[in-house]
Amino acid sequence: MRLKQTLREQGLETRRVDYGGRAEYVVDFGSRDDASVDVVGETAIIVADDTQYEVELPAGAQVFMNNDVLTIKVKK
Repeated sequence: MRLKQTLREQGLETRRVDYGGRAEYVVDFGSRDDASVDVVGETAIIVADDTQYEVELPAGAQVFMNNDVLTIKVKK
C-alpha cells in the first residue's frame, strides 16, 4: 500500500514533496504541544491530542517530528 494512502486512511492530511531520488510526506498537526512520534521496527507510532496512529513504513524511511510537523523521508 502506498504511504500517502495509508496516512489518509488514518485520517491524516498529507502533502508529498518530491526531491530527485527521494520523497517527503509531511503532516502538519497544527499548534499542539503533545504531538510525538516513535518508530518501532517498521512502524511509526504517532500520538497527537490523545489519538494514536500506527503507520507501516517503507524500508529505510526516516521519520521525525519538529514543531508538530511530521516528516517521513523515503527513497524512490
